[in-house]
Amino acid sequence: MCPDCGAVFREGRWQWAAGPADAPRQACPACRRIADGYPAGRLTLTGDFVAAHRDEIVRLARNVEAREKEAHALKRIIGVNREEEAVVVTTTDMQLARAIGEALASSYQGELDYHYDEGGSFLRVRWSR
Repeated sequence: MCPDCGAVFREGRWQWAAGPADAPRQACPACRRIADGYPAGRLTLTGDFVAAHRDEIVRLARNVEAREKEAHALKRIIGVNREEEAVVVTTTDMQLARAIGEALASSYQGELDYHYDEGGSFLRVRWSR
């Protein structure tokens, strides 16, 4: 059981479930990534539309996270930050970054691009409008 978020490792995966009171305590991979500041996904949002609709876009990202996290305990947003002319969303899971990018493209159109690193353990997503 993760002492930070309460996720339980059961049947080969981390999930939201009640664990036994005497379950060994160990941080889940998502909480370790958050503590280490080591994201698996980075979504960079740029453009005039992003600047004008930042709060709405962040709400959409948080809604995607909530939906994904409900079924997959390790899919979480680490942070939402401003960097120069961009909003950057970092995630504990590559596919969450991709899902947020796809939701933005579906809702607002714009340009969407993906780049996986050579090792396949990090995803950069760029969306602009």
